[in-house]
Amino acid sequence: MAGDIKDRVSGGIDEAKGHGKEAVGKATGDKSMQAEGKGDQVAGKAKQGLADVKDKAGNLVDKAKEKLGSSVAQ
Repeated sequence: MAGDIKDRVSGGIDEAKGHGKEAVGKATGDKSMQAEGKGDQVAGKAKQGLADVKDKAGNLVDKAKEKLGSSVAQ
């Protein structure tokens, strides 16, 4: 789960950085900077999505272990 937190934080940082770059690009008329900012935002959202998938997969594994454990105990 520590990796999930790292992905979440890193994704949030990338997304915030992207918003900043996009804003600077808009303010200066730099289309390349705007595009780079949007790319950073997408990358950040992807990292956060990966963390969500890891969490859900971990939860499924835990539930499966619980069911198997309770089946074996009966």
